[in-house]
Amino acid sequence: MTDGKDAPRATENRSTTPASDTFRQYISSQWADRPHAEVPERPVAARAAERRARLSALYPGVRLVLPAGPAKQRSNDTDYPYRAHSAFAHLTGWGADTVAGSVLVLEPVGDGHAATLYFREGAGRDSDEFYANPEIGEFWTGPRPSLAEVASALGLATAGLDALDAVFALIGADLAVDPADGGAASTGVETLIVREADRALTDRLDGLRLLAGTTDGDIEVDPARDDELARDLSELRLVKDDWEIAELRRAVAATQQGFDDVIGDLPAIVAHPRGERLVEGTFNRRARAEGNTVGYDTIAASGPHACILHWTRNDGPVVPGDLILIDAGVELESYYTADITRTLPVSGTFTDVQRRVYEAVREAADAAFAIVKPGIRFREIHAAAMQVIAQKTAEWGLLPVSAEESLAPDAGYHRRYMVHGTSHHLGLDVHDCGQARREFYMDGIVEAGMVFTIEPGLYFQPDDLTVPEEYRGIGVRIEDNILVTADGAENLSAGIPRTADAVEAWMRSR
Repeated sequence: MTDGKDAPRATENRSTTPASDTFRQYISSQWADRPHAEVPERPVAARAAERRARLSALYPGVRLVLPAGPAKQRSNDTDYPYRAHSAFAHLTGWGADTVAGSVLVLEPVGDGHAATLYFREGAGRDSDEFYANPEIGEFWTGPRPSLAEVASALGLATAGLDALDAVFALIGADLAVDPADGGAASTGVETLIVREADRALTDRLDGLRLLAGTTDGDIEVDPARDDELARDLSELRLVKDDWEIAELRRAVAATQQGFDDVIGDLPAIVAHPRGERLVEGTFNRRARAEGNTVGYDTIAASGPHACILHWTRNDGPVVPGDLILIDAGVELESYYTADITRTLPVSGTFTDVQRRVYEAVREAADAAFAIVKPGIRFREIHAAAMQVIAQKTAEWGLLPVSAEESLAPDAGYHRRYMVHGTSHHLGLDVHDCGQARREFYMDGIVEAGMVFTIEPGLYFQPDDLTVPEEYRGIGVRIEDNILVTADGAENLSAGIPRTADAVEAWMRSR
């Protein structure tokens, strides 16, 4: 039985939930039995098992704690929409229906690990949790799955969240120090955790480490080994499997629908004083209809706002004659997301200057795409795009030196107009694999199965005196999602119009 206070933000001071014994007896009775249909194993389960095996091989004899993370407070007793940590999702296959606070533990057994998924299962109708606890109660947030249902769906051993206490008791025993030993050496199995996923669990583990390290607690916890785990979890995701690639294709297709919707809504968007908000809302509606949500805050940057790289306030008008830069992606229930940018002429037709800038950016994107194949270094993609950006800005008389001089390592004048990189990996996170080592990421060798963006741009700030007035306030970015194949590359988002002519025809057709 629970008294409804287990949730840290339960609001007893304003609760009007009945508390009489008569009410408790009545609300606990006369409920129909719930059907116990057999839950088929999800297609991702086998893939997730392969990923866990790869991780297990990297950490023989080490206990690994991989939390999904708790719900995050937005204000007072309201939370942000829940999203499990990406490493947890990758290793379990559990996505948007993850129960908040779940934890995957890989316990060393023999030459490998036994995986157990701990989560808070549904409370029985004989408890008062299900009606009296506003944070986790079924009446408030809906039913939670049973241990058996999750075990069947994910092909994992499961246990109730309360059983995690036994794991931490074991961790404490493993870290226990023999006082006669006089040292701080661990006497048992090493335990590592994804530190950023669940602060409370990380603090709990760090407390045990401190107790094991000294009798007076005067020692700092060294998170270096935990950081190695985070690094390796990122690097495990650099190459996508067939299931992940199929999910990314679906995310791109849904994102294309979202762009179509925005173009179709342009009359209403232009008519509203905060048309950028309508762009955001139209795209978000499609993201919720076809997937889980957006993969990141939509950038709907019209006019000079397009020169602000991460413009997400989206509170400006969308004015005919201007360009609007839309950077958006649909995240699926599996958490895999697209990340696509298109820059559109609001009136349906580019001006001569807008077209000149737009086509220069497209040429840069095409030059970068042309070199993608297994065996190149990832940073070469950026270099190929920058050659075009330098050539175009020099050709237009914007640089104080030649393109070749600007491309020198100690120069970079052209970078004034494109300060960001050209590519980043894509997958469960919009900037996927972000904790991978540089030698595996920026300086890494490109492999078949990698998925990343190509997204050059040109941004001429409205107050930039280095460019003629006709360029000022123009911002253009074209971003596509690229799959590396065995002998080259495929643009997964090629079906979304890219050339200036195709964009104008697209807008006419909608």
